[in-house]
Amino acid sequence: MSGIRVIDLSRALAGPYCTALLADMGADVIKIETVTGGDSSRAWPPFDGNHSLYFDSTNRNKKSFALDLYSDSGRQLLAELLAGADALVENFKPGTMEKMGLGAEKLRSINPRLIVSSITGYGAAGPWKDRAGLDQVIQAASGLTSVTGKSAEETYRVGIPVVDIATGMVSAFALVSALYARAQGGDAQNVSTSLFETALGLSAFQGQTALTLDRAPEPQGNNHPTIAPYGAFATASDDIVVAVATEPQWGAFCSVLGRTEIVEDPRFTTGRDRALHREELNALVNEELATRPAQEWIEDLNAVGIPSGPVFDYLQALNSDQAHALGLIAETQRADGSSLRVLRGPISVDNAPTPVRQAPPALGEHSREILTGMGLDDEQIDHLMAQGIVREPAVLAPSGAAA
Repeated sequence: MSGIRVIDLSRALAGPYCTALLADMGADVIKIETVTGGDSSRAWPPFDGNHSLYFDSTNRNKKSFALDLYSDSGRQLLAELLAGADALVENFKPGTMEKMGLGAEKLRSINPRLIVSSITGYGAAGPWKDRAGLDQVIQAASGLTSVTGKSAEETYRVGIPVVDIATGMVSAFALVSALYARAQGGDAQNVSTSLFETALGLSAFQGQTALTLDRAPEPQGNNHPTIAPYGAFATASDDIVVAVATEPQWGAFCSVLGRTEIVEDPRFTTGRDRALHREELNALVNEELATRPAQEWIEDLNAVGIPSGPVFDYLQALNSDQAHALGLIAETQRADGSSLRVLRGPISVDNAPTPVRQAPPALGEHSREILTGMGLDDEQIDHLMAQGIVREPAVLAPSGAAA
């Protein structure tokens, strides 16, 4: 996406995750932030000194431009940026862009080729369209929480903001699709998604079960909801996850367990039989797996093509040999000189991982650079900063002196 400029008006997580993916692929992403505090996630824990790790997790490879959008001068500067941009990403409530003087007609007059990607909580229509949407609220309203947990009486939120992240992915896909259409001669388009639409889209076979059978699926704990044996099992040392999804795998699994006689057990003959008799099957599997340590089982099961692996925490996963072999962790340096390890984007091109070219930016770190690129000289830029229209970090001021 080198040569594509994206103006990022989003904040928190779904929008910034979208633009992080675009930046990973080489897009020039200019993150517009308020001069008074920037992206709201800059104030969210956990912290490394004064740096929000929440913010750091999704703002690699971007430029920060701190701008007062409540001022005429600030809105004019934004309009000038949009005039030369390829795309705009925003995740305001419906109607907010219009209140800012940036409705669809205005944007089209500023730049007829501009593609707008919008993210909302619940979509642009319906009785909930004006509600604010946050990940856990949407997890609950979409049904995701209802299938996550120990039982129907004890459900949980997913431990990461999975709806925000997935919505960012969907938004990035929609934007790139619109860019492709434009490159083929189509008109500029507005593309949109919402947390609610994405969350329901994630329902897959669980949602299809509800639609077709008029039955609400229930949580199955650490068991796969429809396939057995497929889930977490205890061993002589640690828990492992085993996934036996096909008939050949079932036969191989029984051989590794040393229980070849159960292949023809009428309770377990087919996948449907095994799911119906999950409790008896799991009890048998747990009995056998408890005789040896986790690593031995993992090696033996993978050797015969049965997916199996450890139950790691994030520290273990990030420090694993696999993560290091893939180069998933990049060493970066923030504008204040502090070091930061960040996860790279999850995409590789021709087997080369997308690079982390820049650490998450300080608030307004690139304001002066961007204004210079717009043709303003230092005197004009200093005047804007003195008025509070634009902001840059003190450590990056022309004198080079720290605050």
